Amino acid sequence: MYHDRLSLFPDTVALRPDKSGRPSLHVGGCDLDRLAAEWGTPLYIYDLQTIDNSVEAYQDALSRRYPGPAGITYAGKASLNLAMARLMAAHGLLLDCTGVGEMHIARAAGVPRAQLLMHGVNKSWADLQAGLAYAGVLVVDNPPELERIAQLAPARGSAPALWLRVRPGYAVDTHHFRQTGQHDSKFGMDADQCVDAIAFCQRYDLPVTGLHFHQGSHFHAAQQVLPALDMVCDLMGRLQKQLNWWPQVLSPGGGWGAAYHEADLPHPSIEQYVATVAAALTEKLSPYALPLPRLQVEPGRSLVARAGVAIYQVGTVKRAGGRRWLLLDGGMADNIRPALYQARYSALPVTDPLSRAPISENAWLAGPYCESGDLLIEDLPLPDVKSGELLAVPVCGAYQLMMASNYNGALRPAVVMLRAGVAQLAQRRETVEDLLLRDIV
Repeated sequence: MYHDRLSLFPDTVALRPDKSGRPSLHVGGCDLDRLAAEWGTPLYIYDLQTIDNSVEAYQDALSRRYPGPAGITYAGKASLNLAMARLMAAHGLLLDCTGVGEMHIARAAGVPRAQLLMHGVNKSWADLQAGLAYAGVLVVDNPPELERIAQLAPARGSAPALWLRVRPGYAVDTHHFRQTGQHDSKFGMDADQCVDAIAFCQRYDLPVTGLHFHQGSHFHAAQQVLPALDMVCDLMGRLQKQLNWWPQVLSPGGGWGAAYHEADLPHPSIEQYVATVAAALTEKLSPYALPLPRLQVEPGRSLVARAGVAIYQVGTVKRAGGRRWLLLDGGMADNIRPALYQARYSALPVTDPLSRAPISENAWLAGPYCESGDLLIEDLPLPDVKSGELLAVPVCGAYQLMMASNYNGALRPAVVMLRAGVAQLAQRRETVEDLLLRDIV
């Protein structure tokens, strides 16, 4: 049982003896117990080798499976700070920024304009001005936005490349909060609106070069992309026939899932996802005597989720109503996903994680916050765990910290990047003084 759980951890996970000779969890060549002692808990760590391996898996699959040009866009909403932005830029990926805030982080990290892409369903004037000034690609969500771009672009000299976001009418099987492609979604344009938008770009000489669609986040069957891909390929044929326009780039979005719990194993591979999309696109476009567009996949979670581990300290161990409660020093303030999406996680003790005798009483892991919804993990088989021990929760690299809050005066945790035995602080822990920085009086 616990051995299966270990496979959820980053690629570099290992068990090595601590000072007393007991096996202890190591990631990236670093002892998790020592990391917690140095930077406190809750603590988020990222294994950079796991991210490298995930990027390589996408690049390798694209090069072998797709006969045309291909590339990767990293969805910054999954996890973004200066260190992450620099890592993705060094891999040669485009960096997807939603609005002026994420664009500011990316620019501060030194990401070149050619690698910056801006998304957003309701971009403000500030967003559009930043996108026009600094992005290499601007994804257009709706016709009014396109009209605003036409107004602003002359003042900026030259617009970035524009991609139109298509609303395909098909969502993937995921939590309804994470679905984006259905007919009544707030995202994107339908086929008729896209035809009108291309015609508008041709009239105003706007550099529209691509189409983009997205159906939802954290899905597990690659075949779910195919109906939307068929719709978009049919739209391409219509655009070529009516307006003599053919996209240089087609992005089928991202959203490929990850295994968060041992019950999710084995999870279909990145290779399976890319192979399915590439084969369908190639077959669907084969009747056209036109170049294959650049296939630009847009993963976020599947690049970084398994690279991240959250380390918590157990405070109180108590029993109530037949439940064994392990109350941690973090929870919904740093990971809202269980409360928001009913996301299911797993955990292991940092010290002696595999060989302790199991007990029949499962554990409920919760945080310190004044909400019954502050429940991190439910009904998890765990050995006897005492107050003061550390627990490691795997697959914590995506979306958690980007949704973190200061609820109940919580302080956002430190973030540490690990590689080959070296731990580097990427984000310091917030202090109580940070809670006052925006207050005027």
